[in-house]
Amino acid sequence: MNPEFIRNFSIIAHVDHGKSTLADRILQICNAVSPSKMRDQFLDKLELERERGITIKAQSVSLKFVDKDNSVYTLNLIDTPGHVDFSYEVSRSLAACEGALLVVDATQGVQAQTVANAYLAIENDLKIIPVINKIDLPNSDVNRCLDEIQEIIGLEINNYFCVSGKTGQGLQELIQDGIIKLIPPPKVTNTEVLKALVFDSWYDQYRGVVLQIRVFDGKLRVKDKITFCHSRKNYEVSYIGIFNPFEESVNELSGGMVGHIACGIKNIRDVRVGDTLTLSHMVDYVEPVKGFREIKPRVFGGLYPSDVDNFDDLRDALEKLALNDAALSYQVENSVALGMGFRCGFLGLLHMEITTERLEREYGIVPVVTTPNVSYLVELTNNEEIIVENPGMLPDPSRIKQIKEPICNVVIHSPSDFIGAILQICEEKRGIQKKFQVIGNKSIIEYEIPLAEIIVDFHDKIKAASKGYASFDYELKGYQPADIVKLQIRINGKEVDALSFLIHRTKSYELGRKVVDKLKDNIDRQLYELVIQACIGSKVIASSRVPPLRKNVTAKCYGGDITRKRKLLEKQKEGKKRMKMFGDVQVQPQIFLKILQE
Repeated sequence: MNPEFIRNFSIIAHVDHGKSTLADRILQICNAVSPSKMRDQFLDKLELERERGITIKAQSVSLKFVDKDNSVYTLNLIDTPGHVDFSYEVSRSLAACEGALLVVDATQGVQAQTVANAYLAIENDLKIIPVINKIDLPNSDVNRCLDEIQEIIGLEINNYFCVSGKTGQGLQELIQDGIIKLIPPPKVTNTEVLKALVFDSWYDQYRGVVLQIRVFDGKLRVKDKITFCHSRKNYEVSYIGIFNPFEESVNELSGGMVGHIACGIKNIRDVRVGDTLTLSHMVDYVEPVKGFREIKPRVFGGLYPSDVDNFDDLRDALEKLALNDAALSYQVENSVALGMGFRCGFLGLLHMEITTERLEREYGIVPVVTTPNVSYLVELTNNEEIIVENPGMLPDPSRIKQIKEPICNVVIHSPSDFIGAILQICEEKRGIQKKFQVIGNKSIIEYEIPLAEIIVDFHDKIKAASKGYASFDYELKGYQPADIVKLQIRINGKEVDALSFLIHRTKSYELGRKVVDKLKDNIDRQLYELVIQACIGSKVIASSRVPPLRKNVTAKCYGGDITRKRKLLEKQKEGKKRMKMFGDVQVQPQIFLKILQE
């Protein structure tokens, strides 16, 4: 295929600005889907995406478009997520494109993730076309959106398009005069040497691992023997296909094309998203494509099987899910309370929530999910630095010089009417204000806030304070020294490992009291007294007791001297002391869940 007639582009925007609806109209204009098969959010394949109305996975589709000169163009469209927790999907998609449609809601203007996604496209040196969407709504304001794009993003607007994803207004001009004329065709420097980038993958139970690739140079055909430049694994191509938007097999992919291949890869660990593949006899002469940066997880949580016998099933499901979601990381972890499980890294709470729901729906596994936390940088007395992802990894206090917590740059976009309440929330979250800007009726605030303060309820509080109008984006800045302590929960002097927390000292007293009270209300009473304590080192900051169950040992006494009863009561008292000294309190997993998940 002639690369001059190929356009590779992505649609990027803030969440709920109409990306998927716009993609639906483009599919219809290109006659890719018959009216009987058309449905809303056509490219959103996951049931979760359709239920929540958000895009989770980037989806690619190859479309044919005939312009007014009767030239046939191939449009490789990639619809991307808008939520900050799935920004890695956006960065991977942009690596396979030459241009991007920056969609802005005409009624809401530029939002936080609009800015973040625009900067991702600029970093990838893509041609950005501003698209003002939802112009059919009565409260749309195109001029305000254009001013915000120039002032907030700093993007020069030479060409822009006003469209309605709902009615299709302006879409024909967008494709003809925007995508085809403004986005450059792929640059193919060598037609003989194959060079292709793996930018996505998933597992198929019949084909094994399926790879989504963008071919930069050369040609790839069925039965070609290929080698991955990074892993040096060799395979033979058994299938090549494209989505148009229904799957269609093709004989080859040439320079500039986007498609997917199967090579009978059964070992999931052999595949690395971001790797370059080429023909086996050319592997020593090919310089790998500069892939996208690997992203580090920001939020950590434990996933444990509800039944210990399901550990292997959970591991297999996580392997397949991680293949489809490159931002998910995991490693085996053992908890005294919950048994064998996995310590998983996520990009945010929504990412964590979506992952657990996908495990249940796609693989039939209902995992036990523990409370999310962040990783801390611990500087030891010998000047060595280690990353601590859970409290059990924290070294002895005598070896610790200082603990540093992750700090984020948080940018909040909000109507000025709600700015007071938002500032108060940021201050409560130990934030430090860095920037305050007012553009029209919109305020842009920049804060430095610890990541640990963002991951729990920050999003909900910002949305509640602004009646849903505010949006925010955050980026990990680095680590700063902080007064981080290890909060331990002890029952009768014995530490419960699953209920240890790394937390800022100012927040530890509130959490300690909450956990102690929860345990008191839910733990089973024993035949001896239980003393529940929240401790920082040797200091007890919260305490409670669970009274013992008492057997009526004097019931068999029918009169006689009072000393008979006293003797029996003293004997019972001594027995309870011995049980308390040697007794091992078993805390049921259900109790841990009530505490850890709230």
